Amino acid sequence: MTETMSQSGIPAPPTARKHHTETQTHGVLLADDYAWLRDKDNPDVTAYLEAENAYATAVMAPLDGLREELYQEMLSHVKQTDISVPYRDGDWWYYSRTQEGLQYGIYCRKRGGPAGPEADAAEQILLDGNELAKDHSFFAIGDTDITDDGRWLAYTTDTTGFRQYTLRIKDLETGETLEDEVERVGSVVWAADNKTLFYTVEDEQQKRQFQLYRGSAGKLSKAVLVFQEDDERFNIAAGRTRDGKYIVLESASHITSEARFLAAGDPTGEFHIIAPREDEHEYSLDHRNGLWFIRTNDRGRNFRLVTAPVETPGREHWTELIAHRDAVMLEDVDLFAGFFIACEREDGLPRLRLWKFANAGPETVASGEIAFPEPAYSAHPHINRIFETTTFRYGYQSLVTPSSVYEYDTASGASTLLKQLEIPGGFDRTLYASERIHATAPDGVAVPISIVYRKDKRIIQPVSRPAVAGASRPALNPLYV
Repeated sequence: MTETMSQSGIPAPPTARKHHTETQTHGVLLADDYAWLRDKDNPDVTAYLEAENAYATAVMAPLDGLREELYQEMLSHVKQTDISVPYRDGDWWYYSRTQEGLQYGIYCRKRGGPAGPEADAAEQILLDGNELAKDHSFFAIGDTDITDDGRWLAYTTDTTGFRQYTLRIKDLETGETLEDEVERVGSVVWAADNKTLFYTVEDEQQKRQFQLYRGSAGKLSKAVLVFQEDDERFNIAAGRTRDGKYIVLESASHITSEARFLAAGDPTGEFHIIAPREDEHEYSLDHRNGLWFIRTNDRGRNFRLVTAPVETPGREHWTELIAHRDAVMLEDVDLFAGFFIACEREDGLPRLRLWKFANAGPETVASGEIAFPEPAYSAHPHINRIFETTTFRYGYQSLVTPSSVYEYDTASGASTLLKQLEIPGGFDRTLYASERIHATAPDGVAVPISIVYRKDKRIIQPVSRPAVAGASRPALNPLYV
């Protein structure tokens, strides 16, 4: 590394030294003069990064005042002390809150029933990110899961910034965090016995989740390897169906997926495969009344919805529920006891469409969709943990509407606003409007464009230059900024 000082007192940009390295990969010889920079423990790497930081600090020093001014301006439009919408899971209502002057969220819960938290329920702090972050220059919470009886919390944290998470277990009855830890953990999920924990672990070299272990609180050192994904193209993740009856293990690459399932009440049992992997075939699933509801792209890129019995889940037993459509992408399915929400995208906009079950079987009736008030918007499912329910929560925002959470009543079709992000500093959304227009591309395709403007500044003029619409990219959701 070389570095000189200019007459202005600003150091010249540091120059990393070259060290020729050759690597043979897939029959191709790769040459890299800077491979040595991958070694985080090399003091020369540390010295080079410190020189880069010093250079950046010196060059940007004249802008220190402006930087602070911009930061304070942005901070003035952030409500620092706030609380999220509580959501029910079992006998508890969970939420997070932030406090002015503190950097991280505080995750809490209160006891309650279907109507909400009990009036006199005490707050229980599950995780305080500010306490956990002490003595660390970086901190992030990864995956979390709580046993059905509400006692054990499994959670992962990263204190390096390298997305390498450490698993810990906390006893929520005593507040004690157990001594057992596991490094490089991805997903975590408890079985129905309230003591068995499944978790996935990262390959240190390939940086992918590839092993599934089965352990228990206080005995993670004795965890048993249950599954290993040997194809380096695939990552694995474990979760649980919304009705709580099955644990699902998914192996997925960028274009192919494969799922296995295990009865949540039989954690030492055997995982069974849904459909063996086939190149470019992706599918995901959930469970209701002995049937798998499977979203699959086997008939086209926009996916369709099929069902299959738990006992015979293979493709030869799939029954179509929603056909593939060339103009509509089936992005996801949120499944409940009495209905499901088909999360679709049509003409570049998200749609949340309701299907009600006629009985305990798969027979359904299309029952409309959630109406949105603006022409350009973003909408998506929110947190919905209760399987036996008649309501559905979703998130909504637009170029002029801040992030909001609504609850949709499937019986009446009405949506109730639960919370909208408060913007301090005098923001008045009635001063602004958004529109959605279309531009015709040279190939004749109508490209949707979302625009936002202040109403009293709206000036309609002939377009003298082409707009950059980004038509080659997937549809982007209009978000409040």
